[in-house]
Amino acid sequence: MSFTNLRLIEPVLTALRHEGYETPTPIQQQAIPAILDENDILGCAQTGTGKTAAFVIPILQLIHEQQTKKEFRPLSTLILSPTRELAIQIGESIQAYGRFMKVKSTVIYGGVSQHSQVHSIRQGTDILVATPGRLLDLLKQGHISLRHIRYFVLDEADRMLDMGFVDDVKRIIAQLPMRRQTLFFSATIPPRIQQLADSLLNNPVKVQVTPVSSTVEKVKQAVYFTEKQHKQSLLTHLLNTENMESVIVFTQMKHAADKIARHLNKSGIRADAIHGNKSQIQRQAALENFKNRKSRVLVATDIAARGIDVDNLSHVINFELPQTAETYVHRIGRTGRAGSEGTAMSFCDWTEKVALADIQKLIKKSIPIIEGHPFDLKSMHSVNLKETPRPLIHPRAQGMRKKQGRTFAQR
Repeated sequence: MSFTNLRLIEPVLTALRHEGYETPTPIQQQAIPAILDENDILGCAQTGTGKTAAFVIPILQLIHEQQTKKEFRPLSTLILSPTRELAIQIGESIQAYGRFMKVKSTVIYGGVSQHSQVHSIRQGTDILVATPGRLLDLLKQGHISLRHIRYFVLDEADRMLDMGFVDDVKRIIAQLPMRRQTLFFSATIPPRIQQLADSLLNNPVKVQVTPVSSTVEKVKQAVYFTEKQHKQSLLTHLLNTENMESVIVFTQMKHAADKIARHLNKSGIRADAIHGNKSQIQRQAALENFKNRKSRVLVATDIAARGIDVDNLSHVINFELPQTAETYVHRIGRTGRAGSEGTAMSFCDWTEKVALADIQKLIKKSIPIIEGHPFDLKSMHSVNLKETPRPLIHPRAQGMRKKQGRTFAQR
């Protein structure tokens, strides 16, 4: 099937050819015709499946077909995104797919001055891509009205709720008109997401591809057992000895991301860190350096796991295993995109063996263990991953427990 089979108009097809797109992905094949027929959508699709194009392309066509000659048109489309990075990515997609149409779009997010964003909105915009916090701020200030919204997209709904935006999302939804087309996308559909979807959607068309329990087949996965204190040395060793053109390193803590980036730079490996404590200017600079190959490594926390879209990303490294198995799938989904191959490496110390077992249970496969590296933790190879690790007790603490026990017995 080609894009010409999806009832797309010539300005859209020309833009897709300009981007080098020839064949729609499964979610695009299912979602685009349904959206053009003005159905509500309940989409379950993980990152890397072409989801953004699946809703941006038909919305652009619907707006284009309904346009009048009026210079100023009321805001008709709201796309809600959990992170600044994802909002910017969606904005870039709108610009790319709509390059041959006169559809105006604006992206708003926090962490920067609102002046230029407000100015763009006042000039007139058809599509608003927004993060919840900044949108609520501008709504309260009277800079935005949602009264004329015809198309509402809630993207990465599960991530939105995980980040604590559920109340903000509900406040925004309360200001939308009842008659609208709603497109609801989430990588997972747990009960609370299903409840939210049921409250928003009217007889939706369900679109589901590549469930979160399955990882991209072309991503080669491997796990390295090592001590926690040896992970930085192992990372430097792999970057110096393996053929890695571009690497995203995922860690859980913001300060750890900065520490790893500093260590790599001192070792002669150009790296930048990106996380929530960085200013928007710093985050964009780090992303641009990485996309333009000025830096070889981008160290990121999970807040950016679904908001980074980099072409030809060769490797993802889990410096620390995530707390939830689904997050692992989203992390490694940064590589192996658009049919290309990729590699995902994970560092695992003894305290993370339960997390590894959960991941392998979710993806229904064992991740190969790389043995013989300089920082190998050989003792872990025979450990049953289903066992729950015992917490380490410092000898002094153990002695204090015994002493407390004797004192209690003497009373």
